[in-house]
Amino acid sequence: MELWFSEQHTPDVKLSIRVDRQLYGGESDFQRIDVFDSPEFGRFLVLDGYVMLTEKDEFIYHEMIVHVPMAVHPDVKKVLVIGAGDGGVIRELARYPEIEHIDLVEIDEQVILVCKDFLPRTACKLDDPRVSIYYEDGLRFVRSREDEYDLIIVDSTDPFGPGEGLFTKEFYGNCYKALKEDGIMVNQHESPFYEADATACMRAHKRIVESFPISRVYQAHIPTYPSGHWLFGFASKKYHPVRDLNAERWLGRGIETKYYTPKLHEGAFCLPAYVEKLLRNVEVHE
Repeated sequence: MELWFSEQHTPDVKLSIRVDRQLYGGESDFQRIDVFDSPEFGRFLVLDGYVMLTEKDEFIYHEMIVHVPMAVHPDVKKVLVIGAGDGGVIRELARYPEIEHIDLVEIDEQVILVCKDFLPRTACKLDDPRVSIYYEDGLRFVRSREDEYDLIIVDSTDPFGPGEGLFTKEFYGNCYKALKEDGIMVNQHESPFYEADATACMRAHKRIVESFPISRVYQAHIPTYPSGHWLFGFASKKYHPVRDLNAERWLGRGIETKYYTPKLHEGAFCLPAYVEKLLRNVEVHE
């Protein structure tokens, strides 16, 4: 008998992955958590029925959410990461020796425990001495911070359930306040392809534009996410994501990547016409 995991992307579209076995299944105080093993994508993490990452394609998401801001900001010392309990963002940040401290705020401790046990490729740097882990609501945590971080990475789940508060105008305003005067915020921005996802994408971008003087959207192609076409938001008090990219400095670090390059960085901000049209009404062009 064949076992398949299916995620509904729209009422009319499903992604199905053949599964060898289920490695973990349980309920935390916040959500359903499952880990499966598959022949095509390796192990993959599912929260409330939605694929969060697979071993085969997670490098795309994690490289693009981390290396884009790190190649722009000249001096990142302190970072706040919200969500990201799987550890992939921390793994990529840990490759930068100049980072002195990382605060990781994850509402669900069980996600971190499960990922440490079953997804060691992504969770391998959660014990880095520079990392402090807080098990609390990201919205509440960031309210009390002011002028503290060079970079904030919002690696949230989708805009419902435990991650819902991380898509509000209040949250983005608090992130602005928590950043230093030249700080950058990067967030996952959903997919622009299916109608419901596109609506969430526009709503989030509008709220970020209202909070930050510089706000841009960039893209990556992630096979297991809805439509395979995924967006990220880059918001900054000072730095432009393309004009202030320092490719030579980033290349000089010698970081080996499988997806990100400075050339791809520039191209990622060149969006398809249909995405430009979606964002046109809310994005302030410079």
